[in-house]
Amino acid sequence: MKAWRYSEYGGVEVLKLESDVEVPEIKDDQVLIKVVAAALNPIDYKRRLGLFKATDAPLPTVPGFDAAGVVVKVGSKVKHVKEGDEVYGDIIEKAIDGPKQLGSLAEYTAVEEKLLALKPKNLDFVQAASIPLAIETAHEGLLTAGFSEGQSILVLGGAGGVGSFVIQLAKHVFGASKIAATSSTAKLELLKSLGADLAIDYTKENFDDLPQKFDLVYDAVGQFDRAVKTVKEGGRVIDISVSATSPAFKFVLTSNGEFLKKLNSYLESGKVKPLLDPKGPFPFDKVNEAFAYLETNRAIGKVVIYPIP
Repeated sequence: MKAWRYSEYGGVEVLKLESDVEVPEIKDDQVLIKVVAAALNPIDYKRRLGLFKATDAPLPTVPGFDAAGVVVKVGSKVKHVKEGDEVYGDIIEKAIDGPKQLGSLAEYTAVEEKLLALKPKNLDFVQAASIPLAIETAHEGLLTAGFSEGQSILVLGGAGGVGSFVIQLAKHVFGASKIAATSSTAKLELLKSLGADLAIDYTKENFDDLPQKFDLVYDAVGQFDRAVKTVKEGGRVIDISVSATSPAFKFVLTSNGEFLKKLNSYLESGKVKPLLDPKGPFPFDKVNEAFAYLETNRAIGKVVIYPIP
């Protein structure tokens, strides 16, 4: 099959499109997916740079956590998914602790059934591929931080893949009393459309000078030193920038298809919507260009690869 792969750690230049990668064999609890669309995440390039070298799978690596596609084969212990089902998920259970070698940037990928959910009926494969890792990180982070109805939240990086879902979930699923979020000037209206009550232009004002303090600061950009100044006494700062060394509450996602199943109703009702970068989707032969763009930190929402041949 065709797949993107790297055999050494480094920048975008180590990524190679190869056409002779073996289609993975599935285990009893896995399904084989024909990948239709896949999304890129910052953790993909941090892994490629070697930041998790000590716990990574052996090289060579096919990158990619997010996938949406069609089931073409099922293992003997698979119970709830069948051939022909349209599914999506974050296909790597432990993001930095022994992640699998064969990710989603390939024609086929093998995935444990427990990491998958049926694709929301109202979304296409591109939209579905953009969701899993970001929405699960947003949801599990809010849960783990003990966020609850009536509390206030400040989201640092509200226009990114995770931040855009934190705003929507805080509003529609958790019942936040007030949502503030930061972005650059051009993205302020987007933050409001997602559900933010207060959109803060970080290029013109310092969010840490706000008179109001928040029950939770969800830091998706790695600014703990400033975030801690905006949290109430007894509140929490949650930090998902896995390479940072801040003393904030650290959180790295464990992928779980049950989260996706629970959130599908919000996606199918349209209350929660995926946010796609307008430059995408990128075709499969331009994965290296898509990564180069993602690594500028200027993307809005998610960068998706489609179609995958």
